[in-house]
Amino acid sequence: MTVLACCLGLAACSGDAQDDIRGWMDEQAKTMRGSVKPLPEIKPFPVVAYAAAGLVEPFRASRLEPEKAPGGVRPNLERRKEPLEAYPLESLKMVGVMRQRRAVNALVMADKSLYQVKVGNYMGQNFGIVTDISDTSMTLRELVEDVNGDWVERVSTLMLQERQEGRK
Repeated sequence: MTVLACCLGLAACSGDAQDDIRGWMDEQAKTMRGSVKPLPEIKPFPVVAYAAAGLVEPFRASRLEPEKAPGGVRPNLERRKEPLEAYPLESLKMVGVMRQRRAVNALVMADKSLYQVKVGNYMGQNFGIVTDISDTSMTLRELVEDVNGDWVERVSTLMLQERQEGRK
């Protein structure tokens, strides 16, 4: 019953209320005027001539790399790489030594492959050159870059790996 009373009350008010609102909107619309601010004036920018012919190219390799002092130690990047230079020095194992007349060769294992190395051969990823081979170790001179980008020499040693008992 209350629902019926509410519906009748709304139906009775709908006609008068709508007319009042429309009349008020029409009256307000007469006094309203839209206003759009004008666009700001565009100021022309001065033309600047760009003469790059006399300037240094900003991306030239000599500009990106700092000047190195002449001389000093540097790796020979033109040299053909040897097979053991593909492996980090830590992954290589000295497993034996061979003597033939006066020549001493070390046996180095890398990924289950055996290599014969003599003094003067390169190995490791830091341009390591073998400088000495003894019965128990092998000495290398490596070239590494320091924090300033200069090449410095570092001496590394690869020790003979003794065969463990119980391994076959």
